[in-house]
Amino acid sequence: MRPSSGLPRCGRRCPHSGGKSMRCSSIPPSTASPSMSWMRMRSGYSGWVSLSEVDPDEEVQGEIHLCVELLEGEGGQRLRCTVLEARDLAKKDRNGASDPFVCVSYNGKTQESTVVKKSCYPRWNEAFEFELPDPPAEKLCVEVWDWDLVSKNDFLGKVVVSVQGLQAAGHQEGWFRLQPDTAKPREDRRRGSLGSLQLQVRLRDETVLPSCCYQPLVQLLCQEVKAGHQTGGVHLVTLLDETTTAESRQDVAVNLVKLFLGQGLVKEFLDLLFELELAKPCEPNTLFRSNSLASKSMESFLKVTGMQYLHAVLGPTISRVFEEKKYVELDPSKVEIKDVGCSGLHRVQTESEVMEQGRQLLQSYLGELLDAIGKSAPTCPPVIRAAFRQLFQRVGERFPQHQHTQFVAVTSFLCLRFFSPAIMTPKLFHLRDTHADARTGRTLLLLAKAVQMVGNMEPAAGRAKEEWLAPLQPALQHGASRMRAFITRLVGTEEEEEGGEGWPCAPRAAVVKEGLLFVHKTRGKGPLLASASKKLHFCLTGEALSFAKSPGVERCGSIALANIRAAERVEEKSFGSCHVMQVVYVDEAGQQETAYLQCKCVNELNQWLSALRKVCGNNPQLLHAYHPGVFRGDKWSCCHQKDRTGPGCGQTRHSITLQDWSDPLQPDVEAQRLFQHLHGLQEPLREKYWQLMEAGGAHDGPRGCGEGPPLPLVLQRLFEALQDLERCHRQLPPAAPAPLELQT
Repeated sequence: MRPSSGLPRCGRRCPHSGGKSMRCSSIPPSTASPSMSWMRMRSGYSGWVSLSEVDPDEEVQGEIHLCVELLEGEGGQRLRCTVLEARDLAKKDRNGASDPFVCVSYNGKTQESTVVKKSCYPRWNEAFEFELPDPPAEKLCVEVWDWDLVSKNDFLGKVVVSVQGLQAAGHQEGWFRLQPDTAKPREDRRRGSLGSLQLQVRLRDETVLPSCCYQPLVQLLCQEVKAGHQTGGVHLVTLLDETTTAESRQDVAVNLVKLFLGQGLVKEFLDLLFELELAKPCEPNTLFRSNSLASKSMESFLKVTGMQYLHAVLGPTISRVFEEKKYVELDPSKVEIKDVGCSGLHRVQTESEVMEQGRQLLQSYLGELLDAIGKSAPTCPPVIRAAFRQLFQRVGERFPQHQHTQFVAVTSFLCLRFFSPAIMTPKLFHLRDTHADARTGRTLLLLAKAVQMVGNMEPAAGRAKEEWLAPLQPALQHGASRMRAFITRLVGTEEEEEGGEGWPCAPRAAVVKEGLLFVHKTRGKGPLLASASKKLHFCLTGEALSFAKSPGVERCGSIALANIRAAERVEEKSFGSCHVMQVVYVDEAGQQETAYLQCKCVNELNQWLSALRKVCGNNPQLLHAYHPGVFRGDKWSCCHQKDRTGPGCGQTRHSITLQDWSDPLQPDVEAQRLFQHLHGLQEPLREKYWQLMEAGGAHDGPRGCGEGPPLPLVLQRLFEALQDLERCHRQLPPAAPAPLELQT
C-alpha cells in the first residue's frame, strides 16, 4: 500500500480551504488515502489448475527477526547471528500453536536454540557465534522447527543469508520471510490425479489521491445530476451509458451509486436515469428488462442500501426451508418416488401424491414470504421507498394508459432483481453461511420462480411456458393481488424525512454491520465491556461500535471509531474457541483496552474484521503491532512476554478488507475508479456525442477541422478534470511492482 504523499500540483481549488487557492504538492500522510488502483492493471491468471498433494516442507508462513554481523577478535573474524523473535508461524499442533526452536548452521556446524512452548510468536533473544574460515563459507542457514515429543519435528521454514553480502555491509538486521525447503529431492507426482480447479485471478493496483484532487470530477457529475434531463441536448449520463461495455457496466453502476450516496444525490441520480430510459422508444412489457445503466444502477442501489431489509423479509422463510429440508417438486419429469415414502401404510407414494405434497409445501413457503413482504412497507428504508415512488410516478407519466405497467416496473427490480436472486443463492446475499444441498436448492429455485411469477403480475404467462405450474395458479393469482396492494402502500406515503436533501440518513450514520457476538472475558482487570452479559448485539456505523443486550433496545455503551486502534484475529488456543477477534481501543480515561468477541463462523469473522478495518482505516493512531494471544497469569499466551503493556509480537493488517455490498461509503475510492473508467473513454465519448447529435438532426455537417459546433461545455470540463487527474498520477513517485503469486 502506497500513501499519496508528495503529490504533484493539480492546479485546482480545494473545497476545504475556504475558497483560497490550495496546491496538493504537500499532503500530510494522515490525509492520504490508502493505495487502491491506478492505470496499471495486470492480466492476472485465468484457467484450470491441476491439484496435487501438498508437501509439508513447502507450505510455510511467517517471518523471523535476525541480526547478523561480523566481529573482529584476537583469533580472527567471527560470525554472530542473533535470533530475536518470530511471528505468524504455522500451527502444527492440535492446540492451535507450535513449539518452535531454531537451528543455525554455518560451515558444517549447527547450533540450536531453546524450545518455546505453545507459541506462534516466540521470542528467543539468543546469539550464536561461528568462526569465519578463510575463505569464508558462502551461506548462513537459519531453520525454524516445531518440536514434537513423539513424532518427528515439523519444518516451519528457513532463511539463507549471504555472507559475501554481509562482508560488504558488516551488519544486517531485519525481518526475513521464511522460505520453503526446496533443496530436498521430490518425488514426481501425478498431476491432475486429485482433480482440477478453475481459477480467475486479477490483481488491481490503484492509488487514491486526496479528496481535493477529485472535486472537479465529482462536482461536474453532481451538477449534471442536479440539472436533470435537458430537451434537445445529449446528457453526460447518456454518453456514459452508451460508451460503457456490458462487462464493465455493473462496476460503473456500483461506483456511481456509492458516489452519489455519499453526495446525498442518489434519488436525483436514479430519477435522472429513469427519465432518460423512459425517453427512449420502449414497450410497456419490456420496460427495464435490459441490462442498461439504469437497470444496473437500481439493482446495485438495492443491494447497497437494502441488505438489512432483505434479511428481515427473507430470513425466516429461508431458514425454515434449510431446517425442514422437505422434498418439493412439481415437474413430473423430475419427481423421484423413491425419495419419499409413507411408512405407516407400507407403500410408496404415487407421483400425484408427491406433487400434491410439494405444492402444499411450496404454497406454504410462498404464503409466509408474501406475508412478510406485505407487512414490510413501514420498515423498508425511506430512501428505497422514495426511489420506487419516483419510478412509479415516471412510468405513470410515460404510459398513462397502462397503469399495470407502474406496478410491473417496481416488481421488475424488487422481485426479479432483488428478492428472487437472494432466494436462489442465499449465501451470496449473506442469508446463509453455506450453499444449499441439492434438495434444498431445488426448493429454493421453485420458490424463486414463484416469486418471479408473482412479480410479473401475470401468472398465466408463466403457466403457458411450464404447464406443470398450473396447480400453483390460484396461489400465484392471489399473490399478485397481494403484491399489488403492497406496492400501493410502499409508494403511496411521503416520508417525513424527505425534504429534498437527498438521503434521509447521513451516510456516516448508516449501519455498516450488526449482529450478535459472544464476549470473552479475561482474568483480572482484563478487557471487559461495560456489561455483565456474555452475548451482546453489536452495531457498527460510521461513527461508533455500539452494543446492547438485544436488537432494538437501548444500547449499553459504545466505542467511538476514532478510539479504535486495531481489529485483528485471536489465536484459537487463547480461549479454546475459534472465530474470535479482538478490538483494541482507548477508553475515556485514555487507557488502552481490548474487547475479545467471538463470531459464529469464519465468514462472519472475516466480514466483521473487514468492516472494522474499512471504517477505521483513516484513524491517525492505528497500531502497527499487536498480541494475537491474551494476557493470562503473568504473561502473553502468544510470545510469553511478561510485560502486559509491551510491544506487540504480530504485525497488524489494517489494509486487508473484503469487497462486498456492505462496504461503507468511500467517495474518493469511487471517484478514482470512475476516473480510471473514463480515462480510456475520451475518444469514444467524443464520437458518441457527435453520433447522437447527428441522429437527432442537430448537426448535419462534417465534424473535423474545427467545422461544426464545438464540443459542449460539460465534455470540455470533463476532459480537463480527467487530464488534471492523469497529470497528478503521472507525477507520483513510482512504486515498486509487487510480484503476482498464485498458490493452490
